[in-house]
Amino acid sequence: MHLPAFLRLLCVAITLLAPLCTASAQTADQLIAKGDVYDATFEANRALNYYLQAEKLDPENVPLLLRIARQYRYLLSSARSNEEKLRYGNTSLGYGLRAAKLAPSNSEAQLSPAITYGKMLPFQSSKIQVEVTPLIKAAADKAIRLDPKNDTAWHVLGRWHQVLANVGALKRALGGIIYGKLPVTTNEAAVKCFVQAIAINPRRLRHYIELGHTYAQMGNTTEARRYLEKGLAMPDKEHDDPEVKAKGRDTLSKLPP
Repeated sequence: MHLPAFLRLLCVAITLLAPLCTASAQTADQLIAKGDVYDATFEANRALNYYLQAEKLDPENVPLLLRIARQYRYLLSSARSNEEKLRYGNTSLGYGLRAAKLAPSNSEAQLSPAITYGKMLPFQSSKIQVEVTPLIKAAADKAIRLDPKNDTAWHVLGRWHQVLANVGALKRALGGIIYGKLPVTTNEAAVKCFVQAIAINPRRLRHYIELGHTYAQMGNTTEARRYLEKGLAMPDKEHDDPEVKAKGRDTLSKLPP
């Protein structure tokens, strides 16, 4: 049985295009794999060189969008000017929000914007800080609901409690008058979050150092010293570990003998 000419042409076209579609998918995966090599060594620009190419081929790939958001957070950390930091931060936030929208049930996707918000806070106005504060907690809470073993989400929530528990009365009052009320919480709530993060993943030095910092804020010198020294003795494994350790050493140096 002979096919009509137009059907024969259609079959030929499908046969020719199928390998191209497969090649594109493979190319995206290959680009991501190449970017992962540089992500592992915290070389953000080199990783982005491959990730952004892969994004053009697979723009709704949630793990890829999260990788890209992470690279821009790395660039934020190393940027010199506040303007640069906010530019990288907003770019990271855009990718994180895209991932969160595409994957409402993915814990890491829901958490990504909260991490970026937190990174940007020191370089933003008081008004924006007040506006963003509840967004960070909402995202961390949702990430934990989706995956109670997400230690990073517990850490972010711990930092939220830690920072707000130690906002001065004057700043809190002024913030309430000018921008809106800041949430009230306690250092004890922060401690619970960091303890939970350590229980889930005891290999991350940031959990110990932030727990030690929280105890220092509470005036518990013994526990502060214990956890700070524990974290400082651990090897650097993550991009921000040197920065976290610097904070830990500063806190340790200020503890009373």
